[in-house]
Amino acid sequence: MRFGVMGTGMVGQALATRLTELGHDVMMGSRTADNSEAEAWRRRAGPSARIGTFRDAAAFAEILVNCTQGAFSPDVFLSIEPTHLAGKILVDIANPLDLSQDKLPLLTICNTDSLGERLQRERPMMKVVKALNTCNCRVMVDPQRVKGDHDVFVCGNDEGAKATVKALLHDFGWKTVVDLGDITAARATEQLMPIWLRLYGLYGSADFNFKIVRS
Repeated sequence: MRFGVMGTGMVGQALATRLTELGHDVMMGSRTADNSEAEAWRRRAGPSARIGTFRDAAAFAEILVNCTQGAFSPDVFLSIEPTHLAGKILVDIANPLDLSQDKLPLLTICNTDSLGERLQRERPMMKVVKALNTCNCRVMVDPQRVKGDHDVFVCGNDEGAKATVKALLHDFGWKTVVDLGDITAARATEQLMPIWLRLYGLYGSADFNFKIVRS
């Protein structure tokens, strides 16, 4: 399958590398076709790895993965021609965090809206599935870094798209995938970021995750 991974940072590189390891063809998209971080990743990742602009990656891919900074994600997808997005699944991993201040990031969208909803609303031709935004990128692609069974959440309006993403998560090694319903549930998962950041500061490590315990 062909994936377009939007973003060249740690999250984008972790996801893109894991997808190539699973045998998929991956294009990493960025603002420019000659992004140095993307090129370095391509050289490491091998023959199934490609790089290009965000538009190139959208045109290439069957499934898109949003690993851009959440504050800029809407602009990224508004810059892409609708014909290159039509009918495609977008796995939205980003969180709408304000990283401009020298303190714990705050959510720029919350309570009555979410980044996942905004992307679905502004680009209704896509099938947005929110997933993997509640853990560190190394845990995203290798859940065994955290001992025992723990949870990953998904939500989205299209049941078929969610089924495809759930299958991909199982390929990554996730055992428990919790379907929270439609895309409005992205408000809840994105609002886990403040407590995740506090826990990261407390533990000094990102190798942890959430687990729902029921009686």
